Amino acid sequence: MTSLLGLALTDPNIPTPSFVIEEARLEKNLRRALDQARRLGVTLRPHLKTHKSIGIALRQMETPKGPASVSTLLEAEYFFSHGVTDLLYAVGIAPQKLPQVVALRERGCNLKIILDNAAAADAVSNFCREHGVSIPVLLEVDVDGHRSGLAPDSSELLTVAEHLQTGARLVGVLTHAGASYDEPDLEHVRKAAERERDGIVLAAQRLREAGHQIEIVSVGSTPTVLMAEDETGVTEVRCGVYSLFDLFMTNVGVATVDDIAGSVLATVIGHQPAKGQVIVDAGWMAMSRDRGTARQKRDYGYGLVCGVDGTPLRGGTVLMKGANQEHGIIEATEGPALRPEDFPVGMRLRILPNHACPTAAPYEKLLLVRDGKIIEELPHVRGW
Repeated sequence: MTSLLGLALTDPNIPTPSFVIEEARLEKNLRRALDQARRLGVTLRPHLKTHKSIGIALRQMETPKGPASVSTLLEAEYFFSHGVTDLLYAVGIAPQKLPQVVALRERGCNLKIILDNAAAADAVSNFCREHGVSIPVLLEVDVDGHRSGLAPDSSELLTVAEHLQTGARLVGVLTHAGASYDEPDLEHVRKAAERERDGIVLAAQRLREAGHQIEIVSVGSTPTVLMAEDETGVTEVRCGVYSLFDLFMTNVGVATVDDIAGSVLATVIGHQPAKGQVIVDAGWMAMSRDRGTARQKRDYGYGLVCGVDGTPLRGGTVLMKGANQEHGIIEATEGPALRPEDFPVGMRLRILPNHACPTAAPYEKLLLVRDGKIIEELPHVRGW
């Protein structure tokens, strides 16, 4: 494919839809989390699933070797192939994936896995015994009833730990305060960060009192990491979407629209004048079907529409209100209807996403932009 380096985003040679990243905003976001981790006295283990690109990871991690978190084993393979050795696969392990985990570890990757039930603990223990290998394990702890994990004060926490035998080594505990995404304001997010810390520290304490060696005490969600005031007892923090931010995070309050680094470049392809609609070549395949802002204080539809320079149109009142697979439907939420003459066919627009992670994921590459021109084409990994 012909290089896009140096092209302005208005150049018709840039294919649309494309995912573009503002370098200045990206760097500001990455620095914010690094500074926060240092202030709190903990290690930053960024979650690389948001962009899945070594080009951003190397700017983001504390060292070129990590630590970092991943959401798929293909991501683990990809980042390890680029020299990242301290990795945490932060999704409950499926037993059939254990051979791939061990293969990575035998090649020199310090890959750790997580689980939250006795059946999985038995599966890992049996695999280690049968194959004469060792796998480090973290127990997932549920501090807020969000998704998965063991309650920090439950008897099951200790039971599952006891099921880790032979080469299945318990090395830590991990939690994700996912319910922080639904908090109404930053004061509640700070309280969620306190609950997250208190819950995981309690889990670690109970396991240590039961005789287990707990080296890693890992917490993380973008809101709680950025709003935490004290992480005493925690060894590391994990967060991911902060690198790019998105509209969901602006509703939570931990970012502003001006912090959002990632957007989708689209082209106007038609109009529905009677409906006041503009049609672009970026539908829900390009923007993702994540409609998370629909349950927040402001519903952004499928995305906030900006000019090609990244400035929200009409003060932020133009949205992608509807979407089909490859068609985006743009409308004004206030004021007069959009006019075709203001949005000629071929015009470039940028659309800020509800959720950066699934929006960036399908693209073959990410386009890093400075002053409206492409300065780097970032490869990234796709799939599982």
